[in-house]
Amino acid sequence: MSDENEPPEPPRTVRLDRHLVRALAHPMRTRILGLLRVYGPQTATSLAARLSVNTGATSYHLRQLADAGLVLEDDSRGNARDRWWKAAHQGTEFNKAELLEQEPELALGFLHGIGQTYAENIFGYIDAMQTMPEDWRDASLLADYFFHLRADQLDAMMHEVMAVLDKYKTADLTAPLPEGAEQVTVQIQAFPRETRQRDEE
Repeated sequence: MSDENEPPEPPRTVRLDRHLVRALAHPMRTRILGLLRVYGPQTATSLAARLSVNTGATSYHLRQLADAGLVLEDDSRGNARDRWWKAAHQGTEFNKAELLEQEPELALGFLHGIGQTYAENIFGYIDAMQTMPEDWRDASLLADYFFHLRADQLDAMMHEVMAVLDKYKTADLTAPLPEGAEQVTVQIQAFPRETRQRDEE
């Protein structure tokens, strides 16, 4: 039973508004937040090593994320010279149409940062394929599919896919890996493609 005097647990997911999207419009902040969510608390130095940038850059972006309430200082680690940071939430939700209407340029910057991270994930996987254990190489997938769908059909498909992903969801990505497990990324992009000239009527 939890102590009634203990502060409530912060929400696992944060919903982006026009103010928070300003903090995430820079691609490096999106990447820093993702690293903290996946690998747990980090210092500006360890983040700089992962991102191949200088510590001054990660320190600056961490302060911006902290001002927005997206990261918190981890008081249980480090010292005055070695500050540790952790993600304030495990996930992010946002309404694309709402953000694009309220802050179009910032929203596009945020979405471009996400797309850049997805591309880097794919290239990292491709580079690792040659030395990847055979069972993981066989289990992995790099493919795309094409359909003729209405918007409501695509929406229904995505709800079904998300239901499957929810079945395998990891509650805490920073927890130790179970025996034989690896961190796995499943990326989903589903959108209409303009593959032919529409008939003009």
